[in-house]
Amino acid sequence: MTTSATSPLATGTHTVEIDGVVQRYHVHGTGPVCVAHSGGPGIDWEYLRMPVLEQHLTIVYPEPIGTGTSGHLPSHPHGYTRTRYSRFLEALIEHLGVSTVHLLGHSHGGFVAQYHALHHPEQVAGIVLYESAPLTGPEHGAEAMRQVELFAAQHADHPELPAVLAAFQAIATISDDAQMTAVARGLIPAYFADYWGREGEFAPLRSSLRATHISGLDETLSPQVIDDRGDLGSLTVPALVLVGRHDVICGVRWAEELHRLIPGSELLILEKSGHFGHIEEPEAFAQAVTRFVTSGARGTA
Repeated sequence: MTTSATSPLATGTHTVEIDGVVQRYHVHGTGPVCVAHSGGPGIDWEYLRMPVLEQHLTIVYPEPIGTGTSGHLPSHPHGYTRTRYSRFLEALIEHLGVSTVHLLGHSHGGFVAQYHALHHPEQVAGIVLYESAPLTGPEHGAEAMRQVELFAAQHADHPELPAVLAAFQAIATISDDAQMTAVARGLIPAYFADYWGREGEFAPLRSSLRATHISGLDETLSPQVIDDRGDLGSLTVPALVLVGRHDVICGVRWAEELHRLIPGSELLILEKSGHFGHIEEPEAFAQAVTRFVTSGARGTA
């Protein structure tokens, strides 16, 4: 592993080479260290910026390998398994020079965070599972479809609804970065509790969103299907489960199941949020995460 010469936790943009691949990450804020793993997989990290939380914590935002300006695997766009993402988290945390960190995972990043906490608890002071779920696959897909149908019924008269539904239909056909970005932007109205009612606030994020096509297949081109329900009962680190009441993808059903499965976990439902509570209810979001991180979990020195 090779590193840059600057302090690894200095504010700004950094690179570290891990297993021959460049991992770029960004540091903002002050306080206990929290590593925030973005979702997708393939969505560029900027959407996850949490300025209110940065007033209380030092947030390390990795650009997950294969995404943004981080390096690609030789098997790109395949091979981005949780095992691989966890390996890069392991090396990044070692590079930061702290004994443990809090780990916040959003959406697909939540799947990575819970995997890492199960396999490397010695590095993790606590995890925030933010819009995550215990599994992927047909059961998860059916629940998402049900939620999308409810969203469609609620907004049946909105002129942009057909385009949003077309974006959902296009997910299975994505084969390059341009298509991934277009679909991600197309889905955005369904991912907020009230996108069209607050469009002036949220449109800049939509127009700036960038994404990389990650296939969801491993190096042998086998699909990566997740089911952590049998393992989460053995999780030994403190856990906060955060979910927006109106999330159509990783909604309340899954957050409540995570809460039941993880011993001693906490659950917070943001009543006015969809998939992006850090944007929709930033103060409530930051207050919950800050309290969790500073409430006596293992230190990060």
